[in-house]
Amino acid sequence: MQFVVEFVNSTLNYLLFTIGSTAFVWLPFALFLTAWNLWRYYTRVLNINSIKWVLLEVKLPRELLKSPQAMEVIAPIFSQNYEGNLWDQYWKGVVRAWFSLEIVSLGGEIHFYVRTQKFFKNLIEAQFYSQYPDIEMREVEDYVNQIPPYGTPGSDWGMWGAEWKLAKEDAYPIKTYVDYGLHDNPKEEHKIDPMTPMLEYLSSISVGEQIWIQILVMMSRDRFHKPGTWFKKQDWRKNSADLVKKLMKRDEPREVGKFPERLSPGEEETVEAVERSLSKLGLDTGIRTIYLAKKDRYNALNQVGIMNSFKQYSSLNLNGFKTALRTGFEYKWQDPWGKRVEKMKRKVFDAYVRRSWFYPPHVRKPFVLNVEELATIYHFPGEVARTPTLERVESKRGEPPSNLPL
Repeated sequence: MQFVVEFVNSTLNYLLFTIGSTAFVWLPFALFLTAWNLWRYYTRVLNINSIKWVLLEVKLPRELLKSPQAMEVIAPIFSQNYEGNLWDQYWKGVVRAWFSLEIVSLGGEIHFYVRTQKFFKNLIEAQFYSQYPDIEMREVEDYVNQIPPYGTPGSDWGMWGAEWKLAKEDAYPIKTYVDYGLHDNPKEEHKIDPMTPMLEYLSSISVGEQIWIQILVMMSRDRFHKPGTWFKKQDWRKNSADLVKKLMKRDEPREVGKFPERLSPGEEETVEAVERSLSKLGLDTGIRTIYLAKKDRYNALNQVGIMNSFKQYSSLNLNGFKTALRTGFEYKWQDPWGKRVEKMKRKVFDAYVRRSWFYPPHVRKPFVLNVEELATIYHFPGEVARTPTLERVESKRGEPPSNLPL
């Protein structure tokens, strides 16, 4: 036993000596990397804080006969890829533009919002009016400022929050409005809008309660590991194509004279869905939800209601959503004094208010949704959805504003 102790001590001493004696080699490099990362963080935060934002509320007409495909036509406007040259990126902290699509229930009244940089305001309005000429878009005060930041002393608001991710690899698409048949004759009464369960739930909460849902989008990056390399990255489309190849290998004979193992009907459906997804533009996405209520009105069942609102997009053969983070713990011993939960809630609330996902101060891992998937989870419901608390424009618009750019 003493021999083992002596061996461990001598080994540790040798390692410490080696590290210390070679510090002149690796320490400057480590300090440079640390300083460089801190500088990049600082410049990005500085640049992001200088951006001017606007929140646009969308008022819907009484009659809307458009399918979610109209939103799919609009969605490519969110794929802004400008982020300057290397000097801009690494010295000035310039970042790629991102947008926030939001569905909010304030005491049961449902509102649709689009948060964008002021620079893109006219462009966003023009695109929305091109597909929905009868809507009204107007700049409004940010609803997040109506209540104090979570954790403010004396605040009587309770909160629960969640951040979402895909249940499977990004290559697998979720169940979309096309799968529900809403792309053809959307005004038919037998059609099902997958957003209806969410809207009906949002309309059911009472005064003193609020539910915030934000869908953050940005043009997708090359961030998937390229097989056969150490550090190279590839985009989601190449990653999805690799998945199709992997699935289709079952159709290839493995030995001479033997028949290949055919794909099952479910696998054929998966391959078809993935290939259809490959034909669409993809966006890096993050989804965050928050439930807020006065402490005397707080209802924990609404946490379950929010999670159930995303189930209609799931499919056993394809993909779906699940929570990546929830502001709570399953067992009391994980946070006996409740301090960790409170810290999580403050962070999630602050991240929501800042609409932060892709860049500091709250960086999360995004997932890819193509424009068809995005249009499925965020579009303006038509005749299929008759939620009574969904705010709509009383009078029908004639034409979009004449001063919008084409």
